[in-house]
Amino acid sequence: MSFTHNEIAEHLKVIEDIFWSRRRPPLHLRDKVREGQRFTDRTIEFFIVRPVFNRPGEHTEESIAKVQQMPRLRLWRIFWKRADGHWHRYQPCPEVPSLAEALRVIDEDTPAASLADALAAQQAELRRLR
Repeated sequence: MSFTHNEIAEHLKVIEDIFWSRRRPPLHLRDKVREGQRFTDRTIEFFIVRPVFNRPGEHTEESIAKVQQMPRLRLWRIFWKRADGHWHRYQPCPEVPSLAEALRVIDEDTPAASLADALAAQQAELRRLR
Protein backbone atom coordinates (compact mmCIF):
# COMPACT_ATOMS: atom_id res chain seq x y z
CA MET A 1 0.00 0.00 0.00
CA SER A 2 1.36 3.42 -0.97
CA PHE A 3 1.42 6.59 1.10
CA THR A 4 -1.81 8.59 0.95
CA HIS A 5 -1.79 12.21 -0.27
CA ASN A 6 -2.17 13.39 3.33
CA GLU A 7 0.75 11.21 4.49
CA ILE A 8 2.94 12.53 1.69
CA ALA A 9 2.09 16.12 2.67
CA GLU A 10 2.92 15.40 6.31
CA HIS A 11 6.16 13.62 5.38
CA LEU A 12 7.22 16.46 3.07
CA LYS A 13 6.85 18.94 5.92
CA VAL A 14 9.00 16.78 8.23
CA ILE A 15 11.57 16.24 5.46
CA GLU A 16 11.81 19.97 4.77
CA ASP A 17 11.97 20.99 8.44
CA ILE A 18 14.49 18.40 9.61
CA PHE A 19 16.54 17.49 6.55
CA TRP A 20 16.54 19.68 3.45
CA SER A 21 16.41 23.02 5.25
CA ARG A 22 19.84 22.17 6.71
CA ARG A 23 21.37 20.85 3.47
CA ARG A 24 20.08 23.15 0.77
CA PRO A 25 22.87 24.71 -1.34
CA PRO A 26 23.39 28.48 -1.29
CA LEU A 27 20.98 30.52 -3.44
CA HIS A 28 23.49 31.16 -6.21
CA LEU A 29 23.98 27.38 -6.71
CA ARG A 30 20.40 26.15 -6.51
CA ASP A 31 19.98 26.15 -10.28
CA LYS A 32 22.97 23.76 -10.50
CA VAL A 33 22.57 21.48 -7.47
CA ARG A 34 19.16 20.55 -6.16
CA GLU A 35 17.74 18.07 -3.73
CA GLY A 36 14.82 15.71 -4.09
CA GLN A 37 12.91 12.79 -2.73
CA ARG A 38 10.96 10.03 -4.39
CA PHE A 39 7.95 8.35 -2.81
CA THR A 40 7.48 4.73 -3.93
CA ASP A 41 5.03 2.47 -2.10
CA ARG A 42 6.04 2.92 1.59
CA THR A 43 9.59 4.07 0.75
CA ILE A 44 11.18 7.51 0.46
CA GLU A 45 14.50 7.89 -1.37
CA PHE A 46 16.58 11.05 -0.87
CA PHE A 47 18.91 12.24 -3.62
CA ILE A 48 20.71 15.21 -5.11
CA VAL A 49 20.88 16.21 -8.76
CA ARG A 50 24.13 17.84 -9.84
CA PRO A 51 26.10 18.53 -13.03
CA VAL A 52 28.27 15.74 -14.40
CA PHE A 53 31.93 16.72 -13.87
CA ASN A 54 33.23 15.98 -17.35
CA ARG A 55 30.07 16.52 -19.46
CA PRO A 56 28.80 20.10 -19.33
CA GLY A 57 25.04 20.41 -19.64
CA GLU A 58 24.37 16.90 -18.29
CA HIS A 59 23.13 16.14 -14.79
CA THR A 60 23.34 13.07 -12.60
CA GLU A 61 21.26 11.90 -9.67
CA GLU A 62 23.08 10.65 -6.58
CA SER A 63 21.27 8.75 -3.85
CA ILE A 64 21.85 9.85 -0.27
CA ALA A 65 19.69 7.43 1.71
CA LYS A 66 16.38 5.61 1.66
CA VAL A 67 13.82 5.01 4.42
CA GLN A 68 11.01 2.49 4.43
CA GLN A 69 7.97 2.68 6.67
CA MET A 70 6.90 -0.58 8.27
CA PRO A 71 3.38 0.31 9.50
CA ARG A 72 2.60 -2.97 11.25
CA LEU A 73 5.87 -2.84 13.17
CA ARG A 74 5.50 0.91 13.76
CA LEU A 75 9.03 1.68 12.65
CA TRP A 76 11.13 3.02 9.81
CA ARG A 77 14.07 1.18 8.27
CA ILE A 78 17.10 3.12 7.06
CA PHE A 79 19.07 2.10 3.97
CA TRP A 80 22.13 3.41 2.18
CA LYS A 81 23.67 2.60 -1.17
CA ARG A 82 27.10 1.06 -1.00
CA ALA A 83 29.78 1.15 -3.65
CA ASP A 84 28.28 -2.03 -5.15
CA GLY A 85 25.26 0.06 -6.20
CA HIS A 86 22.81 -1.89 -4.02
CA TRP A 87 20.78 -0.71 -1.04
CA HIS A 88 21.86 -2.10 2.34
CA ARG A 89 20.38 -1.72 5.83
CA TYR A 90 22.21 0.98 7.74
CA GLN A 91 23.87 -1.13 10.42
CA PRO A 92 24.69 1.41 13.13
CA CYS A 93 20.96 2.16 13.39
CA PRO A 94 18.83 0.07 11.01
CA GLU A 95 15.43 0.92 12.52
CA VAL A 96 13.87 3.90 14.27
CA PRO A 97 10.33 4.70 15.48
CA SER A 98 9.64 7.73 13.25
CA LEU A 99 10.53 9.48 10.01
CA ALA A 100 11.87 12.43 12.01
CA GLU A 101 14.23 10.14 13.90
CA ALA A 102 15.37 8.47 10.66
CA LEU A 103 16.19 11.88 9.19
CA ARG A 104 18.14 12.82 12.33
CA VAL A 105 20.19 9.61 12.07
CA ILE A 106 20.96 10.31 8.42
CA ASP A 107 21.78 13.95 9.15
CA GLU A 108 23.99 13.23 12.16
CA ASP A 109 25.95 10.47 10.46
CA THR A 110 27.08 12.33 7.38
CA PRO A 111 30.79 12.24 8.37
CA ALA A 112 30.71 8.44 8.59
CA ALA A 113 31.75 6.46 5.55
CA SER A 114 28.36 4.77 5.22
CA LEU A 115 26.43 7.83 4.02
CA ALA A 116 29.30 10.16 3.20
CA ASP A 117 29.91 9.04 -0.38
CA ALA A 118 26.95 10.88 -1.90
CA LEU A 119 27.21 13.83 0.47
CA ALA A 120 30.94 14.23 -0.12
CA ALA A 121 30.29 14.39 -3.85
CA GLN A 122 27.65 17.04 -3.22
CA GLN A 123 30.01 19.12 -1.08
CA ALA A 124 32.84 18.78 -3.62
CA GLU A 125 30.52 19.91 -6.39
CA LEU A 126 29.36 22.88 -4.34
CA ARG A 127 32.98 23.93 -3.71
CA ARG A 128 33.82 23.50 -7.40
CA LEU A 129 30.85 25.63 -8.49
CA ARG A 130 31.64 28.54 -6.12
